[in-house]
Amino acid sequence: MSDSEDPNDEVQYHIEVGPEDVADTVLLPGNPERVDKITALWDEFEERASHREYRTATGEYEGTPISVTSTGIGGPSAAIAAEELARVGADTFVRVGSCGAIQPEMDVGDLVITSGAVRQEGTSKEYVREDYPAVADHEVVCALVAAAERLGYDYHVGLTMSADSFYAGQGRPGFEGFEAAGSDSLVEDLREANVKNIEMEAATLLTVANVYGLRAGAVCTVYANRVTGEFRTEGESRAAKTASLAVHLLARMDEVKREAGVDRWHAGLSLD
Repeated sequence: MSDSEDPNDEVQYHIEVGPEDVADTVLLPGNPERVDKITALWDEFEERASHREYRTATGEYEGTPISVTSTGIGGPSAAIAAEELARVGADTFVRVGSCGAIQPEMDVGDLVITSGAVRQEGTSKEYVREDYPAVADHEVVCALVAAAERLGYDYHVGLTMSADSFYAGQGRPGFEGFEAAGSDSLVEDLREANVKNIEMEAATLLTVANVYGLRAGAVCTVYANRVTGEFRTEGESRAAKTASLAVHLLARMDEVKREAGVDRWHAGLSLD
């Protein structure tokens, strides 16, 4: 464990990893228990640290170096993970989680690949003005779409709303039926604006990554549809499989870019 909270220390204060402990690309589930489910898909792995809500493992998937760090729930802890992982060399982040869908045609078990996020959380506001967009990196989005296509999963690409509250902030009743102001119309207003889903970390992660010039994206499995009332905790492995394959595809995309002498992935390039 680090005995200092100096951000320049090699071993980071909260996540307790150093530069040799993580790959360039890190998957970020919220639930620490999800780490085991993700690493079970890999060729090999080794757990590198476990402190508070942060569990980190590093290994290989399809021969590509890959890491996973759990973040716990919400923007504050996700930002800490991103900050400290960036300080030890990680440059690409993929949130792997669950969500509630708010479009009626979306089924439980479908995937949502985030293209951008509504910043209804407070952490990102500590970094930059409120009108700054939370946008996913287009290369990460492309890799996640390609992975979902290859795996044959049903998926949706679009806007995510990230909240700081599971109950009041997402239009659910609180203790003894408490309702926050505007909660009765929240889901409908977002649905009419073509927002796809609600979760709690994507906006923070995308904002922080963009501020620092890093790549980030998010893929979540739909556990509930807030419009139809359907709820089942199924399909969790789909997001994990899609994200792991996307990391492999991103590595291949980076290789193709280097061979072509270009800085950004575009439609004129091919992985074949």
